[in-house]
Amino acid sequence: MKYNQNTSDKIEAVLEEAGYVVRFERGTFQSGYCILQQKRVVVLNKFLNVEGRINTLIELMPQLDIHFDALTADSQKLYEEIMSRPVTD
Repeated sequence: MKYNQNTSDKIEAVLEEAGYVVRFERGTFQSGYCILQQKRVVVLNKFLNVEGRINTLIELMPQLDIHFDALTADSQKLYEEIMSRPVTD
């Protein structure tokens, strides 16, 4: 997976198709993000670089309620690729 703006946009699109709103805000985020589950909002630290955004989104995707069937074919492929990645600590 390439770490560029296009990849970041594609991952954000997966979340948006799943019904989440992705926002970039200032704040003191311990891990670079905050999830508001009830409102289906993901807030990322706006000062993260592209690689940081991608890694943060990949890290939090398993925690989100994403219905695979609601995604487009391209998003399903990307989602499967992300979910099959080995978990790193």
